[in-house]
Amino acid sequence: MFILRDILTPLQNGFSSTRLGRERSRWFVYTLLAFITPFTSSLSSNILRAMNTLFGIRVNRRRFYSFMASNKLPWATVWPRVWSMIPRPLTDGRLVVALDDFINPKTGRKIFGCSHLFDHAAKANQSKYPWAQNVVLIGLLTRIKGRWACLPLAHQFYLPKKAIASQSDTMHITGEATSFRTKLEQAAQMIIQIAHHFVGVPVTVVCDSWFGNDGLFKPVRKQLGDSFHVLSRLRSNTVLYSLAPTPCTKAKRGRPHKYGNRLGSCTEVAATSKPQASIHRVFLYGQYRDVLASTKVVMLKTLKCPVRVVWVFRKTQWISLFSTDLDLTTEHIIEYYGARWKIESGFKEIKQDIGSSKSQARTAHAVINHINFSMMAATITWIYGARLEDIPERRHKVRGRSSFAFSDLRHIIAKAALTDDFDAVCRTHDKLPRKSFVDTLLRMVA
Repeated sequence: MFILRDILTPLQNGFSSTRLGRERSRWFVYTLLAFITPFTSSLSSNILRAMNTLFGIRVNRRRFYSFMASNKLPWATVWPRVWSMIPRPLTDGRLVVALDDFINPKTGRKIFGCSHLFDHAAKANQSKYPWAQNVVLIGLLTRIKGRWACLPLAHQFYLPKKAIASQSDTMHITGEATSFRTKLEQAAQMIIQIAHHFVGVPVTVVCDSWFGNDGLFKPVRKQLGDSFHVLSRLRSNTVLYSLAPTPCTKAKRGRPHKYGNRLGSCTEVAATSKPQASIHRVFLYGQYRDVLASTKVVMLKTLKCPVRVVWVFRKTQWISLFSTDLDLTTEHIIEYYGARWKIESGFKEIKQDIGSSKSQARTAHAVINHINFSMMAATITWIYGARLEDIPERRHKVRGRSSFAFSDLRHIIAKAALTDDFDAVCRTHDKLPRKSFVDTLLRMVA
């Protein structure tokens, strides 16, 4: 109960002190709790029903829908407060963040952010160009009670250039000029914003090969300097070069060499590196595993800087990873990239568990507010889990998995938010549902 109070109170302080501001702040925190509680999906009608039935907050329906579509919610003020509440955000002295994008398929026309987008993960019976929203997301990778988790920190809707040029209604935000920006530009802006909040902390971005290139590295490195690093997967046809030879003391005409000898493609170097590979003990996918890997410091013309490349060998296949941070060990590079998968789990938590994919919001501000509520609910859930004294127990046992799940934390928060004395903490005088009714609901949901 007091953990919730300590988390929610700073968020309320981000609103104005006027009567309307105080009312919005109260609705804001209870809306977040309604998103977190696992009784139903996060449709706006269900959120209203949860506030009325579970929390005893009597809200006029028309006013609530106006609140959910308001452009007055101070997201730019509230999000930094959430970042500051994360316990121990650093991993090994650095801020490790994951970067990726996801699509949110929708049904219906005139939904903000929707266009026909290519889905590389589409199944055989699915359209390769669904009508969907595309969101670029940055999440914090950190260990919570012994397991890796991804906490959403910032996001932006990607609006295709062709859709903006056609002046589609789904690309327009009332009162704002819509301009095209690439995903790399959006990602760079969010990384710089987060880095300025965590002043003086090295930032390492873990991403797939699509984002791990000079289009992201160069503009962010220009702003943040040598404290910014990229850890990504290396394409198999990338050409590697040895480090530039040490310039001789005798002056020569022309500039010094930037690159050494051509070592060959990543595939060619992997074949020669396998005999020198050694076993490394790495915490990977929830447990310590023995990994066969080899490493080498080389030059990349794509990034124009030295990188540490790690080849991970399996029975019949191999993958290559690289990091611009030469101080990272082989074990750290493999573990951080393995933890990158948690951003994919985060997409599932936001879209399916919390229910962002089922949202029926259509107007720009309603869509933006709903996705912000969904992501902030996920972040607060993990913050709550990090502040618990004991490690939560996994409710549904799965073979090979012993750590708690995201749904377990949601159940714990629901019980804390619906206790008899929570209303006194949050200054509401309405009578809450009986404990037996809440326990029955918690037993019914998965």
